[in-house]
Amino acid sequence: MKKMGKTAIALLVAMLVMGWCAPCLAESEIKEVFQDGLYGGLTGVLVGAAMLAFTHKPGTHLDYMAYGGAAGVMAGVTYGVVKSSRALAEVENGKVRFALPTIIPDIKEPNSRGETAVIVMTELVRGRF
Repeated sequence: MKKMGKTAIALLVAMLVMGWCAPCLAESEIKEVFQDGLYGGLTGVLVGAAMLAFTHKPGTHLDYMAYGGAAGVMAGVTYGVVKSSRALAEVENGKVRFALPTIIPDIKEPNSRGETAVIVMTELVRGRF
């Protein structure tokens, strides 16, 4: 019974947090990333369910759908973040916009010792002055 109470409280807190919205100019980018994650999760669940057809006892492998959904959410969110090419904060015409920053990987040529450097960059502030 205690587990049911904890679940109900967690569900109530999640509904309150999701229902509370603060006005933000970066709403469209966050919405887009959320949608990409949602669609990726749904696609992953479908792929996991399709994989059940290739198992001996499908009823004992229902975790395939959970793993597929989790992988789909991660892939969808990654796609959404990469697709939105924004800095963390942008200043344009005196207005500040916040968004999810784009992560840009870069691979440098090997040095004399044969070591290859992998650099990960992101823009924190972008502006026109």
